Amino acid sequence: MSIHKEKIIKRIKKEKIVTSSEIANHLNISWNTAEKYLLELVIDGKIDKIKKVGVNLWVLK
Repeated sequence: MSIHKEKIIKRIKKEKIVTSSEIANHLNISWNTAEKYLLELVIDGKIDKIKKVGVNLWVLK
């Protein structure tokens, strides 16, 4: 698992629920890159995506 994915998992454990923008800011990467890592973690079965109007929320499985 990449270092970015590990940092994302740690952040979600700490915050419980995060947005793509929060992850992008935390890791100092673009929103698109953050979204890519988050979607890969969904495919890996590590996190779940909750779709709200205008925002994606991410939580641990």
